[in-house]
Amino acid sequence: MENIGLGLLLMLVGVITVFVILLIVIYGSELLIRLLNRIAPADAPKKEAKEDVRPILEAAVQQITGGKGRLTNYTKL
Repeated sequence: MENIGLGLLLMLVGVITVFVILLIVIYGSELLIRLLNRIAPADAPKKEAKEDVRPILEAAVQQITGGKGRLTNYTKL
């Protein structure tokens, strides 16, 4: 019976130790993220210049159809 009690005590200490270490890792990483975001904030994403593709598509349609077809509508996928 003494060995079972010792085993349960060791298991309880191990589970609590792992739990505490995981909490330290979680809160430490959150603190590090906040600190780094204050020191070096991420740049705002740059908007790419929207290129008008309609002339390119019209030229492609003209070339493929031999000048007989025309582009009426297109949808970006």
